[in-house]
Amino acid sequence: MESLRLISTSFRTEYKKTPLQLKVIDCFLVYAGLTAAVQFMYMLLVGSFPFNSFLAGLFCSVGFFVLTVCLRMQVDPSNTDFKDTSPERAFIDYVLCNGLLFLVAWNFMG
Repeated sequence: MESLRLISTSFRTEYKKTPLQLKVIDCFLVYAGLTAAVQFMYMLLVGSFPFNSFLAGLFCSVGFFVLTVCLRMQVDPSNTDFKDTSPERAFIDYVLCNGLLFLVAWNFMG
């Protein structure tokens, strides 16, 4: 129990140092994860009659989550792997990839 409290305290202290922009992206990540979970729970409770629509929605939520994680990695100032990529360029790439993802999902729904 003591180790859980220590981990929680350490996380809160370090997360206070996180820039506001990354905290907003974290909110989008929570939203994408909850959307995928709600869709999956709906499928378990009600069924998946239009199965293509269920798959398109679930893949869209998961893809949105993955692309948002990539955006967060690129705009994080402490990450030195993407030091040559500007935040504006990362955001434009994110928007274009999301547009392509949603277009493919819409096409898959039939």
